[in-house]
Amino acid sequence: MRIAVNLALFVIICLLLWVLYKSIEEPIAFKAEREKRERAVIDKLRQIRSAQEYYRDITGSFAGSFDSLTYVLKNDSFRIVKVIGDPDDPNYIGEISYDTTYRAAYDSVLNALALSTLDSLPYIPFSGGKTFDIQADTTIYQSTKVNVVEVGTPRNVFMGKYADPSYARYDQSYDPNSVIKFGDLNTPKLAGNWE
Repeated sequence: MRIAVNLALFVIICLLLWVLYKSIEEPIAFKAEREKRERAVIDKLRQIRSAQEYYRDITGSFAGSFDSLTYVLKNDSFRIVKVIGDPDDPNYIGEISYDTTYRAAYDSVLNALALSTLDSLPYIPFSGGKTFDIQADTTIYQSTKVNVVEVGTPRNVFMGKYADPSYARYDQSYDPNSVIKFGDLNTPKLAGNWE
């Protein structure tokens, strides 16, 4: 009888130790996985933001789809204007001329974004092949018509098993339905909401 009681107490102690370990391990694992996944998504959003800025340099507006973004960056060119003379100097006597050359955007963009291909740009890390939401438009801001863009995704798309709202108990600011994005369709800003 005494051996059975001791064995039962040993099993109960082991179960309590396992529950204690899991209660400590789960918040640590959640925090580490959240940081890793959000960092990967933010890095991809930064690449997309830079690609959008290159697209704007070439076309004068932002891309409303990843198809048009990658097409222009693969097939179009940057215009480089070299000014010969000083148009701002009223004492300049010589002739002012402009020399325009074009440079293919593809190689410059790949090097600047540290990408091997532009085709991977739309895909959200840790999402199983889902793509970012992308929107571009024009809006009136301070009595001026401006181009605007917004690219992002809800956190629950890339957080995997941690997309459950119950994980908010480990971080009060965590909302799996909140969107991580850059840009805004109402104002001409390209800042990310993580900055």
